[in-house]
Amino acid sequence: MVVLPISARVPRSGSFRSALLGVLSATTLAFLPGHAFGQAASPSGSTPTAGPSAEPSAGNSKSELTPHPMDTGRRVPLLQKNMRGVRSAGASDDIADPGSFFAAPMGSQHFFGDWGGIQPWLVDHGIHLLASINEEFAGNITGGKQRAYSDTGQVGVELDVDWNKLAGIPNFWTHTLIVNGHGQNVSRMFGDSIAPVQEIYGARGNVVAHLVSMYGETSFYHNRIDISAGWIPVGSFFAASPLFCDFMNVAVCGNPAPNKYTEGNRDWPSGNLAAIVRVMPTVDTYIMGGLFAVSPHAYNGGISGWSWAQSGLGKFSTPIEIGWVPHFGKNRLVGHYELGYSYDNSRYPNLYEDIHGNSWQQTGLPRRYEAGRNSAWLIMDQMLMRNGPGDTNGLILMAGAMYSDGQTVSMRDHTWVGMLDTGKAWGRPLDTVGAMWQHFDMSTTAALQQESSKNLNLPYQDTQWGAVYGPQSHENVYELFYSAHVARAMAIQPDFQYIQRPSATTTFHDAAVLGVQFTVVL
Repeated sequence: MVVLPISARVPRSGSFRSALLGVLSATTLAFLPGHAFGQAASPSGSTPTAGPSAEPSAGNSKSELTPHPMDTGRRVPLLQKNMRGVRSAGASDDIADPGSFFAAPMGSQHFFGDWGGIQPWLVDHGIHLLASINEEFAGNITGGKQRAYSDTGQVGVELDVDWNKLAGIPNFWTHTLIVNGHGQNVSRMFGDSIAPVQEIYGARGNVVAHLVSMYGETSFYHNRIDISAGWIPVGSFFAASPLFCDFMNVAVCGNPAPNKYTEGNRDWPSGNLAAIVRVMPTVDTYIMGGLFAVSPHAYNGGISGWSWAQSGLGKFSTPIEIGWVPHFGKNRLVGHYELGYSYDNSRYPNLYEDIHGNSWQQTGLPRRYEAGRNSAWLIMDQMLMRNGPGDTNGLILMAGAMYSDGQTVSMRDHTWVGMLDTGKAWGRPLDTVGAMWQHFDMSTTAALQQESSKNLNLPYQDTQWGAVYGPQSHENVYELFYSAHVARAMAIQPDFQYIQRPSATTTFHDAAVLGVQFTVVL
């Protein structure tokens, strides 16, 4: 999810609800439910699962790596499969079929049940429709430049169509996702632009229906080769984990910073014209490569996301990723390991240097432009102890790091360590508890430019993250949450975050933030 400053928001009103109903009837839409649904299995006996990548797993007490509503439409290869491999019809003895990359959310629970029989009929015809509402309230109880609080929220709908069931077209699916967001992130109000504490805000524009994704997908060779093309957020495939949005802080939710804040890798809810190929040499390994158009504008696809033919297109980012999903021991303790690299062939101005390597602010000479931008990431999680059959039913350790080119990006790297567990031990199998530490290092080049601004008594230059309040170095964020099921397809999540060095400076005191998140799948 890319986060951009927005001056105007769409109010919650009757006209909005009417417009949303019109959108639902005119286009293909859907939205992923949250990560906690209910304390009992769904009537079909399968776990409440969600999203085009989540598979029902009979008897699970918690959905298998079910994405958070903010993580709608995220396509995480291999993460949500048991990876045992199945034989496809006609397959040779040495070809194991890992299953479709698109796994329909047939076991998903809804607050309104089966919609009076509509949902089962849609699923029988290959139409998988989901809608969700998410609200987040947060405020800093101490620290920062001022005391502040804010509510942010989102309504989203998504439709995934299995065209084999609907029209007899084998191995072909389409995916469309549209959202509407409102609110303002409280972090900007108390002076932190590096790690906003609310994940729902930004980049949706002052429009009723902001397009996130719309693309087709097909597979070949017993599902070992998968191709997707259309309007796709980079992070729906690359540097992704559905575990990230168990946490509220947007620096990790969706996809980790700094990659998603750069022009060549803008992520959810910003889509990109793209084509992606995924190849699975074995049922527990994959190789992915993609080609994404780079937009030079503040909003990919315009403020609404629907303007695909923007001016200035012609440069590309090319992410690649390899992954391994092992299962260890008799309890099949699942792990997920991703290593990725992305190159953007655009030219970007150096944050500090002019054409001769001196401060461009001091000399007044044209800035130096750097050819290309690199980024890389390592993401992993490993179940340490199992307390149920699902891929998230247990104690999970997660960690990772992401790097970006510090000459043109003000954040050089981001590292994190976290743990998650489900609540079976205290009789709440669909509850989730988690803790995470995040560390951000700002680039030396950015710091030099900020020192130059200070010495010349000039205003600090905004970065990809927003306003700057002083020379930046590093920031730490600590988060603790408990997500509790309260009704069918409904969860409430109290959340605490402590921010050391807001905006990576010493300008403001450390901030402590209390928040609560509400999610319901309609």
